[in-house]
Amino acid sequence: MAFFIYFHSLFSLILIALPVTKNEINYMKIPYCLLVFLSILSTSANAQKDTVKLKEVEVTSSRISLPFSKTSRTIIILTNDDLIKSAATNLTDVLQNVAGVDIRRRGIDGMQSDLYIRGGNFDQTLLLIDGVKMDDAQTGHHTMNGILSLENIERIEIIKGPAARIYGQNAFTGAINIVTKAVTENTAAINLGYGSYNNKKGEVSFAKKFTDGNILASVGYQESDGYRFNTDFKNGNIFLKSNFKNYSLITSFAKRKFGANGFYASPAYKDQYEETQTSLVALSSDYLIGNVIIKRRIYWRRNQDLYLFIRENPSYYRNLHISNKVGGETNIVFNSGLGKTGVGLDISRLFFVSNNLGNHQRTTITGFIEHRFELWNEKLDITPGVAISSYSDFDTKAFPGLDMGYRISEKVKLYGNIGYTYRVPTFTDLYYVGLTTKGNADLEAESALAEELGIKFTANNFFMDAAIFNRKSDNLIDWTKDSETDKWEARNFSEVVTQGLETTLNYQFKLGNQQQKINLGYSFIDDNIKNNNVQFTQYSLNSIKHQFTSGISAKFSPIFSQHITYRYVERTNGQHYNVLDAKIVAALKNNMEFSLAANNIFNAEYTETNLVPMPKGNMMAGFTYKIAP
Repeated sequence: MAFFIYFHSLFSLILIALPVTKNEINYMKIPYCLLVFLSILSTSANAQKDTVKLKEVEVTSSRISLPFSKTSRTIIILTNDDLIKSAATNLTDVLQNVAGVDIRRRGIDGMQSDLYIRGGNFDQTLLLIDGVKMDDAQTGHHTMNGILSLENIERIEIIKGPAARIYGQNAFTGAINIVTKAVTENTAAINLGYGSYNNKKGEVSFAKKFTDGNILASVGYQESDGYRFNTDFKNGNIFLKSNFKNYSLITSFAKRKFGANGFYASPAYKDQYEETQTSLVALSSDYLIGNVIIKRRIYWRRNQDLYLFIRENPSYYRNLHISNKVGGETNIVFNSGLGKTGVGLDISRLFFVSNNLGNHQRTTITGFIEHRFELWNEKLDITPGVAISSYSDFDTKAFPGLDMGYRISEKVKLYGNIGYTYRVPTFTDLYYVGLTTKGNADLEAESALAEELGIKFTANNFFMDAAIFNRKSDNLIDWTKDSETDKWEARNFSEVVTQGLETTLNYQFKLGNQQQKINLGYSFIDDNIKNNNVQFTQYSLNSIKHQFTSGISAKFSPIFSQHITYRYVERTNGQHYNVLDAKIVAALKNNMEFSLAANNIFNAEYTETNLVPMPKGNMMAGFTYKIAP
């Protein structure tokens, strides 16, 4: 506890010593006040005899699943309790407050968002729902189209660093797996919200248990006038999950219609419009035969994207892209005296139709094998593995990797990993022709070698993870131009070296009988683009250089709880900003809840991508009613 108090005091002194301009003084007071408050809470908590046991969560995988404490990678777990005790009201805002994760949004409630991890771009990070890959061969802009509401999420697993050996080629810099809720009781719930910009949303959910299974279903709708000209939207979503004996079925459908003022191309183009439809169907089965676990899955993901350059004049410039990806996979885990061995095979076929990009098909076959050794009374773990992928339109590539960990004590573990990763270009990279951008059919696939060293400290109520990482990328793909008047063109860079460090701290304690929680995170990224002969690149200008995140969840009475998040971001181009969000929740009895969330309280002026200004201060009032036996 003394170390924790010392850390806060030291960090506060550092913030005081930082040089700031007159315009920054008010914002810089925010982290200082927060950290002072954290120190006070820590000191108060030291007098309490009660501690809160950090929940041990098993990190899921298609092959070898491990308890969180045994993993030898940088993995962040956001539990359902973390989601509840957050100032965010949607998934994109939750992820925005995780160190090392960069969600570049274009509007309120994550209307159109891109997902980045450790400086990689939106094509290099993989999103999964219950282990089913949601990558899109058209463009990574559609990765987040089918995300779920917080009410349907049990936990979020964030795997940083190269994960191609585990999930395949799109996990270039990391992966995020959304684990949906398990049905534990018969319930029905209604969630309503109303906020700034005439933002209205509602969701109805239903859960039912049966003798041999269960079912979870939800339907949601949201619409808003938008926070500026041509940013209105209408969203609808349906989610269904059913378990019967050894089988699990998940289906989802999300439809979005939105004005895209400056979202793409030049910010000067204010009349853009887009509609997307994203659906997923996946059927899985698990079998345990002696010491062998067999996991099988078939899946289908469909995405449809309609884009208009001028909303009121569709004939001027119109794109329609439809992708259908069908596949199946089988994964087997053998448990023996030598450890755990995982092998798997994933075969998928992509059918793509577009009036701009042309019609294409791609078959991908990926095989996996890895083995986990545990030596010296399980103090040392070594997990070598390799994935081999064959593409019908690109070369066959292998992704070898190695994870190692050494447990110094029950609380402290050292870990390191090294891995090779690879990404084939999207069809937009290859073939797109637009008014301000053009693809490049001669692109080569990206590749990278990444290394990481880290340390984890885990106690009953405290967790810390710190890591340094290095990634050397070859043939990195980015959109570039030689002058401001040129079109953006996809090109390969010969070499890009990315180095950085990250640290995350979580602390839980009790004041009286009420539980409190504190989160802190910091990440630093340095990109070095070698042999750069172009004047403008989206990659080098937009990376986050410094990122500080913090969150406080405080409860001082049985009814009211308060949740505050703060983040400071400085990008490579020198842009920096401070954003403070807060939410207060009133829980009445066991089935009724009122909430009031405020975003960007101090009206920070900033952009996250393509010079699209983010909304200033806005609010959302919420109401939840649950019916349970």
